[in-house]
Parts: sequence; C-alpha cells; structure tokens
Amino acid sequence: MNEIVDQIASKAGIAPDVAEKAVGMMLGFLQREAPDGPIAHMIESIPGASDLVAQYNGAETGGGGLLGGLMNALGAGGGIMGLGQALMSEGLGMGEISSLAKETIAVAREHAGDGIVDEVVASIPGLSQFV
Repeated sequence: MNEIVDQIASKAGIAPDVAEKAVGMMLGFLQREAPDGPIAHMIESIPGASDLVAQYNGAETGGGGLLGGLMNALGAGGGIMGLGQALMSEGLGMGEISSLAKETIAVAREHAGDGIVDEVVASIPGLSQFV
C-alpha cells in the first residue's frame, strides 16, 4: 500500500504519512457506511487497504471524552461531514481533502472497477459531490 499511498500523496500534494492516515480514515468511513458486499470487495481489491482500515478505522471518532461520547451517541458529527471535520483536525484543508478523496476513488476504480466503486459511492448520501 505504501506505493499507492505515495502516489495518492503526490497527486494530492500532501505528506505521505498524512495521506496514509487520511486514506485509512476514508476507507474506514466507507467500510462503516457502505453496504458490506461492495465495500468489502473494493477494499480487498486494493493492495494493503485492509491493513490501513485496520490501523485507522475509527480514528476520526476516538476521544472526545464524555462530551464526545454524548455527541456520538446523539449522532452529531457523523456521516461525510464528520469525516471532513476529522480530516481537517489532522491539518488538511478542504482542497486537500477533496484531492485525496478523488485520488483514493481513482485508485479504487483501478483495482476494483467502476461498477463496484460507483455502487459504494452511490450508497453514501453526499459522497458523490466530493469524488
């Protein structure tokens, strides 16, 4: 996956270590939000993606103490906007997040095919405007 992360980082114009965590967070988000079959196929098709999901899945929802736990329980900060907030807290701007999302989806298309990726994207409200 390092080669793929380096490719995404280079095209998005961000540091590889930041890209690695961001891609893992994005894929983890997709794994939680998209239907099991298509997203499982997509992640399994990308070399090393399963490892990134295992390492960073949920990174954007951790912490926050009691207030964070209450907000999560109430559903605040979730969905695509919650992911965006988490990525911004990692120091990424909206332009960088958009570039990362587009490059990550492009890599997914290369490995899993358009049909699977389109199904995943279509299943998550609001995602298509970012990719």
